[in-house]
Amino acid sequence: MRIAIDAMGGDNAPQINVAGAIEAARAYGVEIILVGDSFSLRRELLRHPVSNLKITIEPASQIISMDDSPIIALRQKKDSSITRAIYLVKEGKADAIISAGNTGAMMAASKVILGTLKRVDRPAIAAIFPTLNEPCVILDVGANVDCKPQHLLQFAVMGSIYARYILGKESPRLGLLSIGEEEVKGNELTREAYKILRKSSLNFAGNVEGRDIFKGEVDVIVCDGFVGNIVLKSSESMAELFDVVLKEELGSKTRYRVGAKLCSKALKNFARKIDYAEHGGAPLLGVDGVSIISHGRSSARAIKNAIRVAKELVEKKVNFYIGENLASAIT
Repeated sequence: MRIAIDAMGGDNAPQINVAGAIEAARAYGVEIILVGDSFSLRRELLRHPVSNLKITIEPASQIISMDDSPIIALRQKKDSSITRAIYLVKEGKADAIISAGNTGAMMAASKVILGTLKRVDRPAIAAIFPTLNEPCVILDVGANVDCKPQHLLQFAVMGSIYARYILGKESPRLGLLSIGEEEVKGNELTREAYKILRKSSLNFAGNVEGRDIFKGEVDVIVCDGFVGNIVLKSSESMAELFDVVLKEELGSKTRYRVGAKLCSKALKNFARKIDYAEHGGAPLLGVDGVSIISHGRSSARAIKNAIRVAKELVEKKVNFYIGENLASAIT
């Protein structure tokens, strides 16, 4: 299996991308194609032991920065590392693409170059959230600000397939994010989407509220990208706040520091559960290929885990099952 990495994307490129790619190549036995500035990538590879690892470099002369307008960048930077990496998937030279770079450019290029799966109008970003039980998947978390009810149905199908084949849920319970549990609650979008989801063949459990997200009572939560992105960014901010406050409190008194050492393993396990790096990246479901969007501040571990997610999506034929199930979603 060959995974293309936008090696120039992200806040700490290319060092972090190269380090994570090497770890993944060693752990998962995948072939890695690093896309970007050849000189920089060769120099970075020399800093690591890479003998017997299948790692190659695909030259790209341009970089799409985080500040670039996605559409303008795609028009003016046709030899960017993002674009070139996605074309490798399009041309069958790679099985998946991963980027921690400009999210808008990654979404736009994936949709334009790869196209969408049959019956998919809008690709959606799916993010994994920790809960009191098993993790759940929420989509869309940023690809589509304005949605129609049928788009939420498509998101629901894609999220359910992801939960089934990647999270191991045999019959994923589906929730619609709204401001109340009752069918009549919410805006016009959620009320109409409720009717469509109720008639579908999906395991629809009804509306869920913001307070229910982390309870783990459903496996998939659907919403439009405007709401989903706010949920995602708020959750990330809360996790960072909790981490900072907890460290400050544990270090404030001697007995607290002693207690922290005694329960260090439990604290590490907790931190791991709420760390986005554990899941590496969010798949852009609905495009005709495997496209993983990683956080701009991704660590080497996050890149490694993003490669693991990409590998699983390819091996378990998630795109095939999305297309198959979209055809029969409405009974």
